[in-house]
Amino acid sequence: MSAETILVTGGTGFLGAALTERLSTQMELAVVLPVRDHRFQPASPSVRVVQIDGLDADTHWGHALSGVDKVVHAAARVHVMKESSSDPLAEFRKVNVDGTLNLARQAAAAGVKRFIFISSIKVNGEFTEPGKPFCADDLPAPVDSYGISKLEAEQKLRALSSTTSMEVVIIRPVLIYGPGVKANFLSMMNWIHKGVPLPFGAIHNKRSLVALDNVVDLIVTCLSHPAAADQIFLVSDGQDVSTTELLRKTGEALNQRARLIPLPVWMMKVLALSLGRRALSQRLFDSLQVDISKNRQLLDWTPPLNIDMALKKTAQYFLESRIS
Repeated sequence: MSAETILVTGGTGFLGAALTERLSTQMELAVVLPVRDHRFQPASPSVRVVQIDGLDADTHWGHALSGVDKVVHAAARVHVMKESSSDPLAEFRKVNVDGTLNLARQAAAAGVKRFIFISSIKVNGEFTEPGKPFCADDLPAPVDSYGISKLEAEQKLRALSSTTSMEVVIIRPVLIYGPGVKANFLSMMNWIHKGVPLPFGAIHNKRSLVALDNVVDLIVTCLSHPAAADQIFLVSDGQDVSTTELLRKTGEALNQRARLIPLPVWMMKVLALSLGRRALSQRLFDSLQVDISKNRQLLDWTPPLNIDMALKKTAQYFLESRIS
């Protein structure tokens, strides 16, 4: 794969930046990085920056796709905390469906060999029953607009693959964490680091998570492995933990004991629902497990980092960031 050029969309984001660093610095591959801000300066001379004004059905990708062998499409319209649109699904479709298909069609016409689409576990659904993890080939059951748009993009990509020579690989990550993580995971680390008592000491669910390094490693594997062509893969660390276990492990990684109060789960669910926080309640108290045995069987791939190693790396970055 040493002579290939990889285009990475979303290359300045959490996942895309880590992938770009792995490809350009560690593997010394040529990377094309589409960005909106022409002032962006890449860290590696192996990265060629091209300006792209947006991601929709009208975006012209010709100059960005010149000489590109493979594409990793990680850019997307993601979950919006304070949605202002009267038709959220239409807004998600503009970027996640129409924008994705437009890029893929132009990529196929430009002779791109393989198109890796970073989808979401939300295509499978929002939660799993105990002992019944999602599998890659399960019937999809998305609930929210984001998940629906990702499924529709997957379907259109697979249809395009069937009529062109471009191979499509679909990867559905669960919650990604790692150095530089934001949102709820960062809030959790802040609470534990400050010694805030948390009412989550008796939660017995099972959640699949995935370290940033593990997602990047699977993407790199899928760029070159012949068996990855036209397949769907779920990705996790391969170790499921309860919310309580995650908090305790994170505390250990931060060298700070998590102060957990064992309140009844039913009580917290009632409170969350009364406050209109159903989605948060699901993430905290319900199970969401994935089966990654297909990755092992087809690709001989296992996650290189276990959860304790990955949490330690995440915590180290968090602590060093606070000092600097």
